[in-house]
Amino acid sequence: MLISKQLLLTYLYLLIYICLSSGVILYNKWVLSPKYFKFPFPITLTMIHMGFSGVVAFFLVRVFKVVAPVKMTFQIYATCVIPISAFFASSLWFGNTAYLHISVAFIQMLKALMPVATFIMAVICGTDKLRCDVFLNMVLVSIGVAVSSYGEIYFNVVGTAYQVTGIFAEALRLVLTQVLLQKKGLTLNPVTSLYYIAPCSFLFLFVPWYVLEKTGIEISQIQFNFWIFFSNAVCALALNFSIFLVIGRTGAVTIRVAGVLKDWILIALSTIIFPESAITGLNIIGYAIALCGVVMYNYLKVKDVRASNQFPTENTPERATKDWKLEKKPSDLFGDNVVTVGGNDAVVTSFMVDEEAPLLQPTRFSSLKST
Repeated sequence: MLISKQLLLTYLYLLIYICLSSGVILYNKWVLSPKYFKFPFPITLTMIHMGFSGVVAFFLVRVFKVVAPVKMTFQIYATCVIPISAFFASSLWFGNTAYLHISVAFIQMLKALMPVATFIMAVICGTDKLRCDVFLNMVLVSIGVAVSSYGEIYFNVVGTAYQVTGIFAEALRLVLTQVLLQKKGLTLNPVTSLYYIAPCSFLFLFVPWYVLEKTGIEISQIQFNFWIFFSNAVCALALNFSIFLVIGRTGAVTIRVAGVLKDWILIALSTIIFPESAITGLNIIGYAIALCGVVMYNYLKVKDVRASNQFPTENTPERATKDWKLEKKPSDLFGDNVVTVGGNDAVVTSFMVDEEAPLLQPTRFSSLKST
């Protein structure tokens, strides 16, 4: 009976994660779309998410003292946190901007490139080695995405460029997280990640916001709806913590399957909620080919990590989050295409780096009490 309750709780967390992740993406699309809420300012939306997340994290750390801040020196902040925050903010900015030009369904299909981008960046930075079997999987994923793009009815070069750029920015952030933070032994949980990274990302976005959106907002005289933006930011923040709960209670295979399931559900829902997001048979075929490559890649990575006794086994709900304090290559840990706090959809198909919540560090987690 105890096992049944634990499994039920695990599935509940997975359901919450899938609902929140899909909901944040669809909510962002609705807010940014010129056909619906008509707020075509992705940088502003991203800054709202960052500002809200930073404020909540500040109260949790400094006022309510739910967690303690890590030992952060100026050198670590300048050489590690700032570069990571810059690429994180960029991935959210470009990912959210893509919503103005292409459909949610096509964006999810493009996100299948996340493992390709992460693997390329890891090889370039020297944190992973070029292997023939992995390379062939990456080729298969790329072919699938190319076929899906060819079948896109409303293909838009600008939107595609924004999304792909955001994917590579997120991939580079993952690599930098390992190279910079983990090498220094710095452990960040969801709250401390928000506490240090969100304010820095907010400041980084201020310059492009001032140049690209400030004048447009003043001219358009859009009426600010507090409850819309507040609820949107709350959903994005809740997604961060749902990912943390899921990682603490499931194994790698379950997480990857949940990510793939979420993508298919999201593609289906987007075509219903946004009728203009029509998909073709070629879209589906291409995406299916890409997912085959992603699944094969996941299998190889899980096999490699388990062989080296670095991955927790599946279905051990008692396993605490501390088991994730293991060094792993970012190419082992990319997500659902991962990834957008705030849906900035800056990101998860293969692991748990959701584009909607890339603030969570998938490589080194610690329990809330340990930091």
